[in-house]
Amino acid sequence: MNPYKICVIIPTYNNGQTLSAVIDSVLSQLQDVIVVNDGSTDSTGEILQRYAEKIEIVAYEKNRGKGFALGCGFDRAEQLGYTHAITIDSDGQHDASDLPHFVKAANENPNGLIMGCRNLSEDNMPKKNTFANKFSNFWFTVQTARRLSDTQTGYRLYPLLKMKRLRPFTSRYEAELEILIRCAWRNIAILSIPVHVFYAPENKRVTHFRPGVDFARISLLNSVFVLLAIIYGYPSIFIRYLIRKTNG
Repeated sequence: MNPYKICVIIPTYNNGQTLSAVIDSVLSQLQDVIVVNDGSTDSTGEILQRYAEKIEIVAYEKNRGKGFALGCGFDRAEQLGYTHAITIDSDGQHDASDLPHFVKAANENPNGLIMGCRNLSEDNMPKKNTFANKFSNFWFTVQTARRLSDTQTGYRLYPLLKMKRLRPFTSRYEAELEILIRCAWRNIAILSIPVHVFYAPENKRVTHFRPGVDFARISLLNSVFVLLAIIYGYPSIFIRYLIRKTNG
């Protein structure tokens, strides 16, 4: 018997054009789905009502950002007794056929944070995404002394029990980086598995990433976390290492 209970969390904001296809593809792989409607003003609400008997819906009126939506999704998942949560974006860039690979990785590494590693050299990968990922990878290594090839992926499996109600303080795109860093400081194992990714052409892609504002927020977060790494992160890692070594 599988002792783990895994759900999929789909945070969404004004992705009505792709949301149905994403939900259908996820349901074809896993039946435990939580969709967080982050104050959408398009057809998202109506679309979700068509799935009301198949999925769990969390909704609120005002857009609060992806970080806030993820926190709400984690809260609801824990309330429903799930031990792990896979996050997948609602814009259609992630392939639901990769979900079984996350489940397999979770069964093999139940206390680990599983990252979906994209092939950043694919032809349809936007150049700005590649640059932002390299930028994020560099600072993640500085802040945690660990190396990852894709720190910006939103396709992840979170070990909710191991995280012990860790929730992001930041509310928007930078929240995923924040969670990743704080998990590293807690000595949570972080593993990567390859995943497929699809980016629609620029003129057909719906994105809520604001290059200037959001990049500035991420840069500010990195500055803060460099300082926190010195006064908290590295000492915390060392203390946890000593405790683990003492306990055998």
